[in-house]
Amino acid sequence: MKKLSFITSTFNEEKNLVDCLESIKDIADEIILVDGSSQDKTVQIAKKYGAKVKVTDNPPIFLINRQKAIDMATKDWILNLDADERITPELEKEIKDVLKDDNGSFNGYWIPRKNWYLGRYLMKGGVYPDYQLRLYRKGKVHFALKDVHEQAIVQGKVGYLQHPMIHLSDPEFKRYILRLNRYTDRIADELADKHIGKDPFTAFNYFFIKPLWWFILTYGRHKGFMDGWQGLVFSFFSASRFSVAYYKYLKIK
Repeated sequence: MKKLSFITSTFNEEKNLVDCLESIKDIADEIILVDGSSQDKTVQIAKKYGAKVKVTDNPPIFLINRQKAIDMATKDWILNLDADERITPELEKEIKDVLKDDNGSFNGYWIPRKNWYLGRYLMKGGVYPDYQLRLYRKGKVHFALKDVHEQAIVQGKVGYLQHPMIHLSDPEFKRYILRLNRYTDRIADELADKHIGKDPFTAFNYFFIKPLWWFILTYGRHKGFMDGWQGLVFSFFSASRFSVAYYKYLKIK
């Protein structure tokens, strides 16, 4: 059986990290954590699990630290999770099968992800299966490091796993608004870098057209209404990111 490196990049994740590491401890041959100078007990927790820890700065594009963790990995395969993600026993078995039956055909695998949002998993609205490219053969993966939303770039053939990982992204509304605020800050910076216009037509597009289009897409076409009131809240606030980010962009001097 091939060996597995588990990697993660963190910043103030003491509330999430234990459950994450508990979920992978029986499958990982090494644990690597790159931390962005956390002010809580994140690093201490990681060391209790025998992790190799590198403390560095906390860049806006957090994938920079994820790439550092990839570069530190020494085993045949790399599994990458955020601190608020976990693997299930079913997914653990599937990953073990990959390591056991590896014949060189695939260099990476997409993993479906179930997102916990305000008391339920969102299964509609275009949110599920939310595939994430998180399992890679060492030496065959890197990030372009141009955008916070980019997936890993894997050289060679990529397959799909069947069992989802769990993402406890937004257990409470306060956390969701905090993450949404950070997200719109980054979008505003990207708009500034791209020199998006500040003319009336562009403003109308970002304040009205894009939010309306997104809400109709997620809540209507992708049946977000089937996720109850959580589906409505998700569609509304995810649609609002366009107008909020554009407003922040207008405030950038």
